[in-house]
Amino acid sequence: MLRVRKSAVGWAVAVALTATGLTPATPAAARPQPGPTIDWRPCAKDATAECGTLSLPVDWHRPRGERFELELARRIADPAAREGVLVFGPGGPGDSGVDRVVDGSSRFSADLRRRFDIVSFDPRGTGRSHPVICSRELLGRQPQVITDQAHFDATLANNALLRADCRARTGALYDHVDTTSAARDLDAIRAALGERQLTFHGSSYGTLLGQRYAELFPGRVRAMVLEAAMDHSLDTRAFLDTQAVTAEDAFDEFLAWCARSADCVLHDHDVRALWAGLHSRAEQGTLTEPDRAGAALAPFELSRLAHKQLYDTWRWPGLAEWIVRLDGPGTPRVDTLSNEAVAPYPFAVFCQDWNLPVRDYREYVGHVRRSGQLAPDLRYPPALFALVTCLGAPTPVANPQHRLRVRTDVPLLIAATVHDPASGYGWARNVARQLGRNGVLLTYQGWGHGSYTTSPCVQQIVDDYLIDRVVPARDASCPAVEPEV
Repeated sequence: MLRVRKSAVGWAVAVALTATGLTPATPAAARPQPGPTIDWRPCAKDATAECGTLSLPVDWHRPRGERFELELARRIADPAAREGVLVFGPGGPGDSGVDRVVDGSSRFSADLRRRFDIVSFDPRGTGRSHPVICSRELLGRQPQVITDQAHFDATLANNALLRADCRARTGALYDHVDTTSAARDLDAIRAALGERQLTFHGSSYGTLLGQRYAELFPGRVRAMVLEAAMDHSLDTRAFLDTQAVTAEDAFDEFLAWCARSADCVLHDHDVRALWAGLHSRAEQGTLTEPDRAGAALAPFELSRLAHKQLYDTWRWPGLAEWIVRLDGPGTPRVDTLSNEAVAPYPFAVFCQDWNLPVRDYREYVGHVRRSGQLAPDLRYPPALFALVTCLGAPTPVANPQHRLRVRTDVPLLIAATVHDPASGYGWARNVARQLGRNGVLLTYQGWGHGSYTTSPCVQQIVDDYLIDRVVPARDASCPAVEPEV
């Protein structure tokens, strides 16, 4: 392992810039002006954590213009052992970093919590940070799968109406929820916390935030972990194909576990044949949800619900039980439908980070068929919904796909799972290739979306990196941990 010396690179930059990142016009203005501060207070839900807000520009190109309040939360380190602040970048898009700190700070080891203040936030446009708000009725019109050219045209029209509605209800922030803007928010958080450099751990979609920050502010990165990394260099076809292969691989691993484990209720059954039968019934409109008697379960929804259960190995026994129940009578459940006319729409962030153009229905159905060939069991990988949701989005997007250009003093640590159902191992390897000597890939040989909380081996290597900046060998690997039930 390589131990990287602590560097003062970036501090000279930090003291010469304001929180907005603007260079002073004259030497006389060299003394930094006080930046925004965070008004910390005990969190309403748990007073042992602190919550606060930070006033930030809606548009970073107009730092003196309209502002919004970014919501944050933190838990304080042991004063006797404190080394700084660890900022967590939540996934999603749409996950709440505030909730993570208030309700789930145990995600990080006791050693990290002792040494670092754990800080996270709801990214702009999500959660409590001026969320994107849209018409519930228009959101409900978004199809899971497009069926013909007329349906394709109708989807384009509805998406245009939805964007206009979201913009009218949300205000100017709607057009500035991209991850480049969020990366500038992150640097303002660093400055408001009084940190010379950023120590960061991003998960899933939060890795996109970390990557963008490292591109924009390489000298301000102290240490950065990218867990379950996104590959933001892919075009439409590559994005869909890699997602299909990733999802199918995870389903294959679930079937393999079921075949070898007596804890699976379908042990000694032909699960693949049973699953194919369920898909056939879904396509015929005769499959119903076991928890909602009489409610038809469409093929896309069948795939989506199964895919979500592949995120964590502790969910696998429940997935097997659900498959069994799909073949039996459902248990009636009364759904509580909201009477609210509007709903939050955090996925708007995705459509400002990704340009996934599709010319017409013919091209779209080609993507669907190819995904079905690459993922013959799941058939409808969730990435297809992203395609539909962003159909017709204005271009160029604010944060378009591109190969990474990172030149940090310390290599970024990419923590990747070989059988991750969402952020595929191929994505992580490609990110590592793009980073070159500015990145190191740590491989967990097991399953699940993420590895830090699953593998003690991964956790120790990540902790050593974040605490002492000990960089693992480039071929570092951790063995699989068999699923627990």
